Amino acid sequence: MNVLKFGGSSVANAATIEKVITIIEKQSENQPLYLVVSALGGITDLLIQAGKEASSNNEKYKNTLAIVETRHLDVIKELIPVVSQSAIISKVKSELNKLESLCEGVFLLSELSPKTESVITSFGEMLSSFIISEAAKVKELDIVLKDARDYIITTEASKVTIDYEETNFRIKRYAQDNKHQISLFPGFVARTSEGEPTTLGRGGSDFTAAILAAAVQAEKLQIWTDVSGMYTANPKLVKQAKPVAHISYQEAMELSHFGAKVIYPPTIHPVLDKNIPIVIKNTFQPEDKGTLITREVTNRAKPVTGISHIDDISIISLEGSGMVGIPGFSKRLFEALFLENINVILITQASSEHSICLAVESVDAERAKTVLDATFEFEITKHKVDPVKIENDTAIVALVGDNMYHHQGLSGKMFSTLGKNNVNIRAIAQGASEKNISVVIGKKDIKKALNILHERFFEVKTKQLNLFITGVGNVGSKLLSQLEQQKSYLKDKLRLKIRVVGISNSRTMVFDEQGIKLSSWQEKLAEGEKANSEKFFETAKAMNIRNSIFVDNTANPDIAKVYKHYLAESMAVVTCNKIACADEYVNYAELKELSRKFSASFLYETNVGAGLPIIDTLNNLIASGDHVHKIQAVLSGSLNFVFNNYKEGTNFYDIVKQAQQEGYTEPDPKIDLSGVDVARKILILARESGQIMELEDIEKEAFLPKESLETASVEDFFETLKTNEDHFAKILDEANQKDCRLKYVAQYEDGKAKVGLQHIPADHPFYNLEGSDNIVLFYTDRYPVQPLIVKGAGAGAEVTASGIFADIIRIGKK
Repeated sequence: MNVLKFGGSSVANAATIEKVITIIEKQSENQPLYLVVSALGGITDLLIQAGKEASSNNEKYKNTLAIVETRHLDVIKELIPVVSQSAIISKVKSELNKLESLCEGVFLLSELSPKTESVITSFGEMLSSFIISEAAKVKELDIVLKDARDYIITTEASKVTIDYEETNFRIKRYAQDNKHQISLFPGFVARTSEGEPTTLGRGGSDFTAAILAAAVQAEKLQIWTDVSGMYTANPKLVKQAKPVAHISYQEAMELSHFGAKVIYPPTIHPVLDKNIPIVIKNTFQPEDKGTLITREVTNRAKPVTGISHIDDISIISLEGSGMVGIPGFSKRLFEALFLENINVILITQASSEHSICLAVESVDAERAKTVLDATFEFEITKHKVDPVKIENDTAIVALVGDNMYHHQGLSGKMFSTLGKNNVNIRAIAQGASEKNISVVIGKKDIKKALNILHERFFEVKTKQLNLFITGVGNVGSKLLSQLEQQKSYLKDKLRLKIRVVGISNSRTMVFDEQGIKLSSWQEKLAEGEKANSEKFFETAKAMNIRNSIFVDNTANPDIAKVYKHYLAESMAVVTCNKIACADEYVNYAELKELSRKFSASFLYETNVGAGLPIIDTLNNLIASGDHVHKIQAVLSGSLNFVFNNYKEGTNFYDIVKQAQQEGYTEPDPKIDLSGVDVARKILILARESGQIMELEDIEKEAFLPKESLETASVEDFFETLKTNEDHFAKILDEANQKDCRLKYVAQYEDGKAKVGLQHIPADHPFYNLEGSDNIVLFYTDRYPVQPLIVKGAGAGAEVTASGIFADIIRIGKK
């Protein structure tokens, strides 16, 4: 014999009830069944609402009752043939009339007693069970409807305490005499030994089913709901969550206590004593295996079974020196809350006994403060204890697993995972059994916390990165193309899933938490809202997604100013924009400190040498204990391209224009040709070497005429290149006469730096530097004579994008 319980989602309407009857019909072919049903989905809430409206002298209760009536009548009309509807509708309307009379009485008295509320809410299960039994009879099933109030007896009306001796006696006596294949009981409802109606509280239908299962020694208790078992996390918040095939009673109770709503904790107790298995099944996918709950589970590899959470929690804190060493202090606290019927969900106390922190439901917070302030009024008056403090908008997240105590470091992994994503932990609780680690966090961080913990403990194969990209010109568009091209490789080889969740250019911006399709990002962006760098950050912050990375592909100084905001929210920053790292030293240092403080990567390899590992090489040298004496470099791919191609018979203007068109220069080529861009790069290398230096400290030897340097627009700048061709030809001729090549060189030595155009002889490493290549010579303690050389393509959208891509991957592999 099995006991089957169907929740509100399973009996929400005629279509779902049809599925329930199909399941019942199939299972009853081989064995007798006991059924328990909840009210139609949402009806209990409507009944509670009607009662409260009536007690507040609000005539809206009549509209609420009308909705209740319509819901039930619609189900009857769809389930029952017309010829059989009359008697059933008449019975239901008769019950609804009683309900209306009750609410009218509440309205007239402006009072809703616990007893009256129990009676009002019981109508949901009584009506649904009657309608389902009649619908089953239409299918010619051998079914009988029994009133659970005649069998489940409580010792009090106000508190749910089952009189198991009397209850079990009545159920067993019925089972001995029962001749029907299917016995249907309304869930949730009960009666005291004095005959007063009562209910079994939240999750009462589960409790009804468990009581029946224990009394009749059922083979299994089946809980039918709208999901295929208990999941590793809430599947509505964690898309990667999966059903758990087999868990223990203890794990089920822990998960249920901390928010897993497919089963209610008291349900487990009656069947636990009798060692009766529980199976969680999906009414809408009955073929799914579901979750089996038994006393023990063997051969489980993972230490963590599931992650659960409770929303709408408030933290109540009581602290003061008057608590230390005082016997009975905790007793007074918890007794006061008990007498006020306030449930304590989580408790933590400092070893110094100076403070006690506990979590309650938010609806109980103010009531808890009032009663505790009154309880400890004397101590508060004497300043031995501070008035109770409340912290709202918090939530609890719990890791649960029977095998957790076998594995070291789980707490550390949990806390570090949350910390790296800027999820602040307000309180921690862990039982001595080590089967549960609970933390209190901000409610706004729930979704992110669940996803990063699920990724950490259940998705070891793949890590998800979420990119917010600003700037989709030459470099940005190439980066998006590379991300799309390498999607499969990243997933298969590096176990990385990279999603672009925000894109902005100078005109519009667009966001999609599920990921923007990179095959059609242009169309999506064109339809976006007006671009704004501050709003872009605020939206990224509000989305609060795990492993977020802000990617800046621009040369915009205003965007560089917001890096600190991203880092302070533990969002990594990847940029090819040199302005931030070449800004005043105090701002550069602030970004580095924010990166360390909030464990947010700040990577800017492409600031120097595009895709070349120049900064990374320098950092590795210093980290390993080496000391830099001198750096010599050709750091401008655009200038190298220009002077490699500027020869007799060519025009300087044409070469610079070609460099701009091929993406080697900044959008404003004057930044490159004036030496500002190179100065910024050597400044960054000097700072990475440990030198405190400002951009003004770098000696700049300009080769551009004053007229070019003073232009106000790109067009004017190009025009001066035409009119000053003789100036550039003279520079070229001087180099040719010395059999030298022109290279724009940056140098750092003995705490000083300079940039300028130099004549490079044939025996110098810079002489044969072709195209737009960069080269850097590091002279250090370990490389005093023959320098460490980094050489390669140092400009162009493709290589710059690949350098940014590499920084993103570096973050993903941390």
